[in-house]
Amino acid sequence: MTQHTAPIRLLLADGRPGPRARLRAVLDAEADIEVVTEAEDGRQALRSARERRPDIVLTDVTLPGLDGIEVTRRISADPALARVRVVILTGDSRDRHVFEALRAGAAGYLVDDTTPAELAHALRVVARGDALLAPSVTRQLIGRLVARSLPPTPRPALLAELTDREREAVALVARGLSTAQIAARMVITPLTAKSHIDRARAKLRARGRVQLVGLAYASGLVGSGP
Repeated sequence: MTQHTAPIRLLLADGRPGPRARLRAVLDAEADIEVVTEAEDGRQALRSARERRPDIVLTDVTLPGLDGIEVTRRISADPALARVRVVILTGDSRDRHVFEALRAGAAGYLVDDTTPAELAHALRVVARGDALLAPSVTRQLIGRLVARSLPPTPRPALLAELTDREREAVALVARGLSTAQIAARMVITPLTAKSHIDRARAKLRARGRVQLVGLAYASGLVGSGP
C-alpha cells in the first residue's frame, strides 16, 4: 500500500468559481493536502493532469466542455496517468451518474454533504490506493449497478483463475473493507493482502477496486441481497 510522506498533490476541477474557492480553502487547511492547480472546465482539467501529474483529481460531474465522467474516462485510459486517481465530488447522487463515474474508473464518489473532515479522510484513503464511496452510495448498490452492465459470464469462468485466498480477499473488498481490515480478517500482512487484491484485479481485468466489487456481485461471489 502506497504511503504518502509528502503532501497529497491535488488537482481541483469545478466550473463554479465560488464553490471551487470554498473547497480550496477547506483543503488548504489540511497540512498533508496540497492543491497544486485548479481547472474550470474539463479540457483544462485533462491538460493540467497531464502537465502536473497530481496524485488525485477532485472533480465535479458537471464540468463545462468535457464533463467529470469523461475526464475520468480519459485519465483512466491514459497509461501516462496510471498513478493519477480521480475522485468525484458532486451534488448529484443519481444512480446513472454514480454508475457512469465508476465504470469510467473513478476511485471515489462523494456527495456535497460530505464534511471537510470526511473529505480529507476520503482523499487520504484514495491516495493510499483504496476506493471510497459516500455512505449514501452503498457498495451493494454499486455492485448491482456495475454487475448489471457486465456481459453475462458464468461464475466458474469468471473465478476459475483465482486462488482461494484471492477469492476471499475479493469478497472482503466487496463487503467494503479496507486493505488493513482485510489483512486483519485474513490474518496476513497488509502487503500480502494488497498482493492478493492486485493479482485478482489483474486476472479479472478490473480497472479498480470499485469495479472489482461489481465483478464480485456479477459472479455470485457476494450476494446482492441486504
